[in-house]
Amino acid sequence: MKTALESFDSALTQPGHGARLRGLRYAAQAVRERLLDEPCVQAVRTLPLARLPYPARFAFQGAAWSPAPLVQMTHRCLLVQFRSGGALRTLLFNPSDVVANRATPFFADFIRAVGPLEPLLAPPERPLEAQLADLGLTAEDVDYVAFDHFHTQDLRPLCGTVDGTFKPRFPRAVLLAPRSEWLDWDALHPMQLAWYVRDGKRDLLEERIQLLDGSLHLGDGVMLLSTPGHTSGNQTLLVRARDGIWGCSENGTSADNWSPNSSRMPGVARFARKYQLEVLINSNTPELGAAQYTSMIAERTIVDAVAEAPEFVRMFPSSEVTPGLWAPGTSPTWLHHAVTDGALAIPPRAAVEVPRVRIA
Repeated sequence: MKTALESFDSALTQPGHGARLRGLRYAAQAVRERLLDEPCVQAVRTLPLARLPYPARFAFQGAAWSPAPLVQMTHRCLLVQFRSGGALRTLLFNPSDVVANRATPFFADFIRAVGPLEPLLAPPERPLEAQLADLGLTAEDVDYVAFDHFHTQDLRPLCGTVDGTFKPRFPRAVLLAPRSEWLDWDALHPMQLAWYVRDGKRDLLEERIQLLDGSLHLGDGVMLLSTPGHTSGNQTLLVRARDGIWGCSENGTSADNWSPNSSRMPGVARFARKYQLEVLINSNTPELGAAQYTSMIAERTIVDAVAEAPEFVRMFPSSEVTPGLWAPGTSPTWLHHAVTDGALAIPPRAAVEVPRVRIA
């Protein structure tokens, strides 16, 4: 008998976008029920990494009315502690290197265009290692790292390189990487070029990389769900916290993207009604737009509603549109800001090898 995740991945292969959408609604409900049967995670913390500009027309699928061409986004990493086989494990989801990622063609062009204004438009946050230290953790305490997708990523400072130019940033951590997007990165399509650091995975230390071919159950209350569309290997972090099930991805850029018909942003609800849309995609890579839409429906089916605003759901954008003085009219109706849950634990400091995850 197939597990809930196996059934979900099978539904992804159904022919026809309409049939796939119908099948994934049911499969997503089974994934939700599986998560509800599991223990909660040990803890979740949000670690802000950078504020950055982003085209407004991409952030809300062209629906939002704004006099400004750009929105402000805040990119964040999630730290999740959970139990797997009785052992405490620590995952960093989206631990982006904000310095190395400046080589992304889109952002490199932007930096050249704005010149000395760049620090004002994209101010950095405190270094990730410093934020971990505030929590009593070190880089050696991280067992796994993963990304929702590989746009803007340069993985060489993260994983280390064979020639020693880069040392692994988290020396014990295993990178969980979807195989399909990993292979795409080797031969980028013109529609992908603006968003990938071309050499961002060149000469990596392969012993710390585990390629994935679908959704993954990592441990108690934690899953990486295959949600292709924004990229071929896009994946969504699912976490069962004490206040409900949360998801994290960049399929959308705000709570309004997953609930556009409840949005009070100018133009968004009208656009959604006109085109009979339940969600609005983050549309900077439109080549798989229908698949991305379907993945967002699956996400909102699995996660819980926001208690204070039940018309919105607990989908936490890895890069969330946040208010900015130079981006009027683009403040989301509901802002998540952070996911915080549970009590962090300090792992044993013995140099224990991190196991590869078991693929069921």
